[in-house]
Amino acid sequence: MSADRLASALLVGVLVRRAAAAGGFATVLVKGDKTSGVILIQALERGRENGLFERVPDYAGGYRLVPCGPASDKGPDALAQYIERRRRSDPDLWIIELDIADAERFAAETICS
Repeated sequence: MSADRLASALLVGVLVRRAAAAGGFATVLVKGDKTSGVILIQALERGRENGLFERVPDYAGGYRLVPCGPASDKGPDALAQYIERRRRSDPDLWIIELDIADAERFAAETICS
């Protein structure tokens, strides 16, 4: 692991604690590889689905969140099927449910900077 790359478990822990401190809620739905597991954020606001986002490397040497999976209007079954496919193809995957105002921005500030 390079010195400038933080472990996935550490980033997830920071996200969960920071969300609680800000009055939101974050929970680990699926634990992945502690060191380098891909992180998916299931973003909600007051229980309403706002999309699924994946933390990916960018060309500037950092990370960013990109939308992934089905559109939120496709319903919970489409999301569940997508997550199941992702878990089958990547058993090291983390899935975090984040319920806080502007969840995408909040997650990006926490795990991508």
